[in-house]
Amino acid sequence: MEEKFRQQIKKGVLDMIVLRLVAEKPTYGYEIIQELEQRGKDFFQLKEGTLYPVLYRLEDGGLIRSEWKLQEGRNTPKKYYTATDQGREVFQEYRSVWEQFVQTVNEICGEEMQ
Repeated sequence: MEEKFRQQIKKGVLDMIVLRLVAEKPTYGYEIIQELEQRGKDFFQLKEGTLYPVLYRLEDGGLIRSEWKLQEGRNTPKKYYTATDQGREVFQEYRSVWEQFVQTVNEICGEEMQ
């Protein structure tokens, strides 16, 4: 039961977290996965099949854009994602909603059960 609850929570905040990482610097899919694992202390262990639909959804919504770049010393380009101005604004909105959500949940669940 706990794992199902964890999955639901992760799914609910994934757009916000990915948008935040992409807003920090241009980045590519595998780098996002690594960053989530590292910063999320292994709470966010994503597979590519989970991440790429999020990236496509954010891109379709105009919140991020992508560009193929060839790295020095490599023959294969990588697709880098960057946040748009709209994406940065939406992240701030998501963050505000998230803070309200956490505060409300803490107020409700922080009460002692009788």
